[in-house]
Amino acid sequence: MLRYPCLVLDHDDTVTDSTAHIHYPAFLDEMKQMRPGVWMSLEDYFRINFDPGFLPYMTDVLRFTDDELKQEYEIWQSWVRRIVPDVYPGMAKIIRRQKAEGGYVCVVSHSVDVNIRRDYRENGLPEPDIVYGWEQPKERRKPSPWPLQEIMRRLSLKPEQLLMVDDLKPGFDMAQAAHVPFAAACWAYDVPEIKAFMARFSEHCFDTPEELEKFLFD
Repeated sequence: MLRYPCLVLDHDDTVTDSTAHIHYPAFLDEMKQMRPGVWMSLEDYFRINFDPGFLPYMTDVLRFTDDELKQEYEIWQSWVRRIVPDVYPGMAKIIRRQKAEGGYVCVVSHSVDVNIRRDYRENGLPEPDIVYGWEQPKERRKPSPWPLQEIMRRLSLKPEQLLMVDDLKPGFDMAQAAHVPFAAACWAYDVPEIKAFMARFSEHCFDTPEELEKFLFD
């Protein structure tokens, strides 16, 4: 019997190695066009995605207007559309095994549904059972508990039958709000304060996908 009938996976930097190769370069491109002089390191980019989150940074710190947010989104999507990120081999193995043993794989992400499904398809993975991404209204995106609550409703599952796997705080906050077990994915970055938070507050914290696989199936 599966330890968790349903794995709920973040996408970027949990399943795909994407921030360093897509989202961070896209951000630098956005700043070059829209906020000349604003620059940050990859580590700092991870930090702002961790807390306060990318959208609050755009609206509260950089003070993007609605029109600027639309322009930012188009620049970001131009990068995402032309580059398919690699999936971590260990995560590919977990996804295939979860599905082969009769479990569900769902995705809750700040990427877009169509891009998430493309990444799974292009990397030869089974299609996720349910995806909730950035296309959802703001109030339904993580850290809102709505995606997890809706997954439980649609699949007739209880909170303890899910495991949320995410590399950043919005996923942690969402899982806490929905009373769903949480596992920190700490293999995409080496940012001490993020790892320290995850190690201290997460129910489970893994430095490699292989550690997560052993926890799930052995």
